[in-house]
Amino acid sequence: MRRSGVVGALLIANMLLATRLTLTLPVSRSIPPRLLSRTSCSLSRLKHFPKSHPCPLWSSSFSFCLSTLRKSTSPLRASSSFSYSPFMAASSPNDVVEANPLLQNFDFPPFDVVEPKHVRPGIRALLGELERELEDLERNVEPSWSKLVEPLEKIVDRLSVVWGIVNHLKAVKDSSELRSAIEDVQAEKVKFQLRLGQSKPIYNAFKAIQESPDWQTLSDARRRIVESQIKEAVLNGVSLEDDKRESFNKIEQELEKLSQKFGENVLDATKKFEKLITDKKEIEGLPATALGLAAQSAVSKGHENATAENGPWVITLDAPSFIAVMQHARNRSLREEIYRAYVSRASSGDLDNTEIINQILKLRLEKARLLNYNNYAEVSMATKMATVDKAEQLLEKLRRASWDPAVQDIEDLKEFSKSQGASEASDLTHWDISFWSERLRESKYDINEEELRPFFSLPKVMDGLFNLAKSLFGIEIEPADGVAPVWNNDVKFFRVKDPSGSPIAYFYFDPYSRPAEKRQGAWMDEVFARSRILSRDGTSARLPVAHMVCNQTPPVGNKPSLMTFREVETVFHEFGHALQHMLTKQDEGLVAGIRGIEWDAVELPSQFMENWCYHRETLMGIAKHFETGESLPEEVYLKLVAARTFRAGSLSLRQLKFACLDLELHTKYVPGGPESIYDVDRRVSEKTQVIPPLPEDRFLCSFSHIFAGGYAAGYYSYKWAEVLSADAFSAFEDAGLDNDEAVKETGHKFRETILALGGGKAPLDVFVEFRGREPTPDALLRHNGLLPVAAL
Repeated sequence: MRRSGVVGALLIANMLLATRLTLTLPVSRSIPPRLLSRTSCSLSRLKHFPKSHPCPLWSSSFSFCLSTLRKSTSPLRASSSFSYSPFMAASSPNDVVEANPLLQNFDFPPFDVVEPKHVRPGIRALLGELERELEDLERNVEPSWSKLVEPLEKIVDRLSVVWGIVNHLKAVKDSSELRSAIEDVQAEKVKFQLRLGQSKPIYNAFKAIQESPDWQTLSDARRRIVESQIKEAVLNGVSLEDDKRESFNKIEQELEKLSQKFGENVLDATKKFEKLITDKKEIEGLPATALGLAAQSAVSKGHENATAENGPWVITLDAPSFIAVMQHARNRSLREEIYRAYVSRASSGDLDNTEIINQILKLRLEKARLLNYNNYAEVSMATKMATVDKAEQLLEKLRRASWDPAVQDIEDLKEFSKSQGASEASDLTHWDISFWSERLRESKYDINEEELRPFFSLPKVMDGLFNLAKSLFGIEIEPADGVAPVWNNDVKFFRVKDPSGSPIAYFYFDPYSRPAEKRQGAWMDEVFARSRILSRDGTSARLPVAHMVCNQTPPVGNKPSLMTFREVETVFHEFGHALQHMLTKQDEGLVAGIRGIEWDAVELPSQFMENWCYHRETLMGIAKHFETGESLPEEVYLKLVAARTFRAGSLSLRQLKFACLDLELHTKYVPGGPESIYDVDRRVSEKTQVIPPLPEDRFLCSFSHIFAGGYAAGYYSYKWAEVLSADAFSAFEDAGLDNDEAVKETGHKFRETILALGGGKAPLDVFVEFRGREPTPDALLRHNGLLPVAAL
């Protein structure tokens, strides 16, 4: 999943910061929103978006003391540009550097010792130093790579890395002190980003490169960088007159604050709700893992003697708890209570996001008009593969293919629940759908996701995932715990090596839900990007480092984390994002890995990897009972594959609802007009929801993807990229999934194109280089069991 924010030259920064791919998941399966925040390195997007990349919303039915710095034995090191010269906020100039881990020269970020007290002096010192470097660049800039792009990348990267540390800690280790510190320096950070993104000397130098006789001799990657910087500078307001630029900058500052506040309200509203249950009858149907988690929550809330068997139990709106109740609680009134609480998060009292949404939409429209666009969607599409028209055409085609199957899904649930004697059979509503869908799935395919958990222990899943990466892409992944500081004891660190045994990348993995301090969803983000310019030894490129964050069920007692199949898919998804970041062969840092890739193409590798969860050899390799070692029975595997298209119409329609609503709010909606945002939601729902939303539904108040992430007028990207990813996987199907040599050869080609080229080449050209033709939606519709319907 790009982040929204300052557009323009900041994109580099933002790309960088943004790429903090906070690549995330969509809002549709039975898992909560995974967040994707991606970057496209342009001067203007230095803000951190919650992909990697966040991933689509799945909420449907989803210390390091610098004096004793740990040194890695690997060649990966941060650039020497990390030697700062701070000058602010200390009793003496050197105090800031010597006492502040953010300003030290480090191999890996000191996640374990950065505290809120370091943020204000550290960021201010860094901004002061970068401001001096920017002034020096502007005085001496020349239209050449060494005098323009290289010093610019160093400025952008330093801010990206340091702000990325702070913003990452806010996502995984949130506290009121950290929030306050970030809020105090955020305006100064945005001011610098705007200053950078609107630099006319830098803009003019890029224009001069583009107009020079040497233009055609530049590599594809370098031409992409120049073109991107020029476009982003314009989108960042570089061409605006002084008064309009001042208005533009005020809008950007305010949007940054509003977006931050929106996300905080969602987190706080989610944490605020808890329901204590003492009578086990009230939670009848909840599986043992959910009861154990509810008991753990109760212990954390002060009920020291709580047990899974005897309670008490605390139900929360955190994804593992919410989903378990919606799918398994026989107590319909409990399901209703939890559902209503979930869809009304952050919609009342001090945490009400309604006015924040109105202000965000109003300011985005004002920004678009300042830039001479008709609406904000046109601004968003200016840096994407699609246009507004093409996105709407794709969504409508998929909507038509999904509607009748979704209607049939509801009829099937009514029939089935009636056959089971359910009193609500004739009046199924939102809090019934997940419950009866799970019962129908169990009946139709004899699959109970909870009963499958023992076959999907986290260690086995990761071993299988790494073996798949080895067979497809020729890489080795090994534990490297202790090499890098981490922010929580549950975080694991890994080294990625090529066939010769040389390290080529590293990544962190933070798997478990921590509702008291960790944002919901799942995402991948950038820590360092590959870069020739930022090489420490002057010869080999700096190696990429990523982190993957999930919110799956934590270990209970002495058992490992036992995963649902959906959680397995989530890990594969985020790892796809990480692979594109880590396996890049681009040495131009501004377009390496996930940087510089159009937002609507960035989900291709992540959604591509999900397909392997249904590949027999892959799935059977990870599905081993955690106690007995027994393999998943063959008949169960076949049922999982058959169930892949279960309720595909409903799940597709749900994603389409989010995408259509996003575009409607950013194209036709008039802030302050006769329609409210909730009126728009209901209108869009008429064509995208078989069961209309509740009158009090306030899902928009927690739609972080478009109001606190990078998906504004871009949620359609999940479906756009699904077309690309399904078509890409069909290349392996064409080659023969049971032909190891053909799969290996196709995997090598995928690595050398989709994963290696980064943003250095237009994504359509990259796809054609891999597939031999342009993409079509046929494979996606076929995989979802919707192709015959679409052909009618």
